[in-house]
Amino acid sequence: MGMAQMPLSKPLNLPSLGDTERQELSPLIERKLGEEIMYDIRSNKDYLDDAPTLEYLNTLGNTLVSAHPGARGEAGFNYFFFAVRDGQLNAFALPGGFIAVHSALLLAAQTESELASVLGHEIGHVAQRHIARQLGQQKQDALIPLAAMILAILAAKSSPDAAMGVMMGGQGLAIQRQLNFGRDAEREADRVGFQIMGEAGFETSGMVAFFQRMQTASRNYSDLVPAYLLTHPLTTERIADIQARIREQPYKQRLDSLAFYLVRSRARVLQDLSTQGLAESIQYFEGLMEQDNRQQKTAGQYGMAFAMFKKNDFAAAQRWLDKARATIDAPMPAGTFGMGKRDNAPTVFLHLSLDIKLAQETRPEMVAAALKEATAAHQQYPLSRGIAHQYAEAMIASGQHEEAARFLREQAQLYREEPEVHDLLAKAYSKQGKMALQHMALAESYTLQGGTLAALDQLNLARKSSDASFYDQAQIDARERELKQRRKDAMGDKYKEP
Repeated sequence: MGMAQMPLSKPLNLPSLGDTERQELSPLIERKLGEEIMYDIRSNKDYLDDAPTLEYLNTLGNTLVSAHPGARGEAGFNYFFFAVRDGQLNAFALPGGFIAVHSALLLAAQTESELASVLGHEIGHVAQRHIARQLGQQKQDALIPLAAMILAILAAKSSPDAAMGVMMGGQGLAIQRQLNFGRDAEREADRVGFQIMGEAGFETSGMVAFFQRMQTASRNYSDLVPAYLLTHPLTTERIADIQARIREQPYKQRLDSLAFYLVRSRARVLQDLSTQGLAESIQYFEGLMEQDNRQQKTAGQYGMAFAMFKKNDFAAAQRWLDKARATIDAPMPAGTFGMGKRDNAPTVFLHLSLDIKLAQETRPEMVAAALKEATAAHQQYPLSRGIAHQYAEAMIASGQHEEAARFLREQAQLYREEPEVHDLLAKAYSKQGKMALQHMALAESYTLQGGTLAALDQLNLARKSSDASFYDQAQIDARERELKQRRKDAMGDKYKEP
C-alpha cells in the first residue's frame, strides 16, 4: 500500500529481486536465447516485416526507453519492438529485450497512450529481468529444451497438419506460460511502465483505460477471454494500484501522432490480405472517411491507398494517397485548437508513394520518378531504414547497379543485423553478373535469419563461381570455418558461457 501512494515525481527504487538466481542466467545468455527465438520468428510468415510499422513501433518504444534511465536495466539491453499478424489481443516480451505486439492489439488500442501502456508494461518486465529471474532457478542446460520448445511451436505453424494453423497468439501464449510471471512481477511491470509513460509524456490514464476494456471483455465474453489477460493475469488490485497513482498526478493531455493512425491502417490491411479481408478493410476505411476528424479521415484515405496497392491497382492507390495528403495538409480553420506544429507523418506517406512507383518498374517514367523521390527522401530522412532500402531499390531499378552496391556495402557496415541490406546487395550483384559476391551476400542474409545450413550452401556456390577471386576465396574459407564452428556450438552447449 505504501508503494501505491508513492508520487510519480519520486523514483520507484524497485528492488532487484532474486540476485543469486540471476547470476545463473547472465545477460549474455538471456540475449542469446532471445536472438535464437527471433531467428525463427523473423522467418515466420506472420512476422510483420513492414518497414513503416517497424519504424513506428521502434520509435515509440525507444521514446519510452529513453525517457527512463533505468529502462535498459542493469543488462543495458538494446530493445527491438515488432508486430506479428494475429487476431488475438496480446503482447509479449522475449528474453533479451525483444518485445512483440499482436496486430489485433495494435488495432484495439484507441489512443497512442494505450499502446504506450502495453509497451511500457513489457519494458518493465525486461528492465526488472523477470525472465532471467524466472529461468535463473534452472540450470543453463534447461534453456536448450526451452528454446527448442518455443522454436518447435513456431515451426508447427507452417505445418499443414496443424489444426487450422496454430496462431501466433498461441505461440506467444505458450511463451508467456512457460515464462509465467507471478502477481508480484505483474505489479512491478505495471509500476515501471506507469513511471516510464509519465516521464515520456504520455497520458498515464491510458494504462487503466486499456486494462478496464480488457476486463470488461473478459466479463462479457467469458468463453473468449482476451489472450492478453491469460498471459498477463489482471486483478482489480492492479487496476486500483494504477488508479491511485493517477489521482496523485496532474492531468496531462497528449495528442496522438498521425503515424499512430496510419500504421493502424496498414496493420488492418496486413492482418488479412485475402479477398474477403481486403473487402472488409475497405468497408472499414469508408466508415473512417465519414468521420469529422482530420486524422481519422486521413487514416481512412491512406488505408484505401494501401488496400488498392495490395490489390495491384496502382492508379487508384496513387489517387487515394494524394487525397490523404491533401486532407492532412489542408489549412486549419482560423481559431482551431492546437494550431501548433503540424504532424504529417512524412516517412509513412513517402514509403507508400515509393512502393507504388517501384511496383511499376516496367514504366521508365515511374522508375525515374521513384529514384528522384527516393534520393530526396533519403537525404531528408537518413536514419529511416525503410527509406534507405527503397533508395537502394530505386537505384537498382534505374540501372545504377554499381552505385547501389557501393551504398549497400556502406549500409551493411553500419547496420550489420539487417538481412534486407544483404538481400538487396545480392540483387545488385546479380544485376552486375557478379555471382560469387551475390552468393556471399545471400550467405550473410541467411546467417542473420538463423539459416546456417543455407548460408553454408551459398558459400559453397560462391566458391564454385567462375568469377571468385583469390581474395573472395579467402573470405569464403574464413566465413565457412566460422559458420561451421557456430553450427557445432549450436549442436552442443551453446548456452554455456566459456
